[in-house]
Amino acid sequence: MQAVGRMMKVFVTRRIPQEGMKILSSSGVTEVCQWDSDEPVPRAELLTGVHGAHGLLCLLSDKIDAEVLDTAGPNLKVISTLSVGFDHMALDEIKKRGIRVGYTPDVLTDATAELTLALLLATARRIPEGVEEVKNGGWSSWKPLWLCGYGLSGSTVGIIGLGRIGLAIARRLLPFGVKRLLYSGRTVKSNAAEVNGEFVSLDALVSESDFIVVSCSLTPETQGLCDKTFFNKMKNTAIFVNISRGAVVNQEDLYEALKSGQIAAAGLDVTTPEPLPTNHPLLTLKNCVVIPHLGSATYSTRGEMSALAARNLLGGLQGTDMPSELTA
Repeated sequence: MQAVGRMMKVFVTRRIPQEGMKILSSSGVTEVCQWDSDEPVPRAELLTGVHGAHGLLCLLSDKIDAEVLDTAGPNLKVISTLSVGFDHMALDEIKKRGIRVGYTPDVLTDATAELTLALLLATARRIPEGVEEVKNGGWSSWKPLWLCGYGLSGSTVGIIGLGRIGLAIARRLLPFGVKRLLYSGRTVKSNAAEVNGEFVSLDALVSESDFIVVSCSLTPETQGLCDKTFFNKMKNTAIFVNISRGAVVNQEDLYEALKSGQIAAAGLDVTTPEPLPTNHPLLTLKNCVVIPHLGSATYSTRGEMSALAARNLLGGLQGTDMPSELTA
């Protein structure tokens, strides 16, 4: 544990980029205690650290439930998460106690959209397979049909969830010559026109798309959305990419769809659980590319997220505006 400064106690559940720590330590109003590790804080240490805290800066990997809130006690004014997602927090309990919540949208939109395109192309063009073939001596000569994949030009792409990140992905797809861009979600998006987006039913999107990108929030409605029925409606030449949350996908059904050839390939930046065990069936498949939740992983983006999380925390502690407060 580390401690700096005085006054209101803040617990930071992980080693975070220095941009945020500098803001907190120079504020003059916080006593910062930190789980100083790159690895997740053990539950017992989380409960010890949060005891009596006025503020909590947490990550997606920290389960913030009633036990954590009870342990923190009545001093707790604000929880700031270093993420755009908030399904790790018991929001009903938090709101019931009048605790404010900050999160970090927008600053990671571009980085996540770029990563999505990289994952989509790597999966569709079988880049990881190609790298392995070079390393293991499988590259014998140039062959007309060897390691052929699928291209974006002239294709139909479906985006499930055209929010900030979904729209940023769509913008980046346009220069690739995508023929149709479909999207589905709760409502028609007024800004979809800028990417020539067509609002369609989920069934239409799934059955007509050559590439499907999942970028929706994890909610009770979207949990397990991509299941056997979903994959059975996809083209057997279609590519599936998930950058939202692992629990949106039934991974057993995805494995069967990939193994049987029901769909061509899948690229996942998120899984259930995280990390995905090294003996998981999905990792035995050549047509499944799994990367370790790298959506926002650029130096500048993580720095901006850290700074925003710190400013959110200070706003909540001081009873002033928070740059990104979760109010829904």
